Amino acid sequence: MQWATIAEALPQYAAGAWLTLQLLVAALLLGGLMAVPLAVARGARSRWVRGPVWCFTYAVRGTPLLVQLFLLYYGLAQFEAVRESIFWPWLRSASFCAVLAFAINTCAYTTEIFHGALRAVPAGEIEAGRALGMSRWVLLRRIVLPSALRRALPAYGNEVVLMLHGTALASVVTLAELTGAAREFNNVHYLPFEAFLTAAVFYLLITGVLVALFHAAERRWLHPMQRNA
Repeated sequence: MQWATIAEALPQYAAGAWLTLQLLVAALLLGGLMAVPLAVARGARSRWVRGPVWCFTYAVRGTPLLVQLFLLYYGLAQFEAVRESIFWPWLRSASFCAVLAFAINTCAYTTEIFHGALRAVPAGEIEAGRALGMSRWVLLRRIVLPSALRRALPAYGNEVVLMLHGTALASVVTLAELTGAAREFNNVHYLPFEAFLTAAVFYLLITGVLVALFHAAERRWLHPMQRNA
């Protein structure tokens, strides 16, 4: 092991880890904001409302994230209408396409997670809200969504970790995130074991922090509900 060489490259890895976290947070925020209304629509009675959402989640979950990223970054550029549109300054950006691809991907999975959590809300909680005279919107906002989002914490925590691992694909569109930093290290020093082992350690550290945060959230919001059930 070339410890001295690894130590010299730590600032490069730290910068890559910072970019990885930026991609992760941006994707989770965008994907989560889109997933909440889509999850509600996914459980709608009308098939014209829930059908398009089901098609969206099926298509995204049924195709690899790498393919989705390539379609956005490389595929759309072949169309002249796209290159001449007002969206081209964003769509030619590797950072924007990476965040968009990650957000769409996590949105599809999160939609299904939230949809399952909404269906798991006990009927008694809903009936209690109706007995208090709550309208459908108030019932959804004050009882159903808070209860469902708490129940979704364990599954959503897994999705966040998987999305963290998915950000490694950003390196294929020239972004120097954590895996990109490892590739650059290997290209310069020809030390693949040290290069990717160091990246793995960084991913493990970030994953450990994320898991700890979700465990704390579960103890704070989910476990009291389970004890009272």
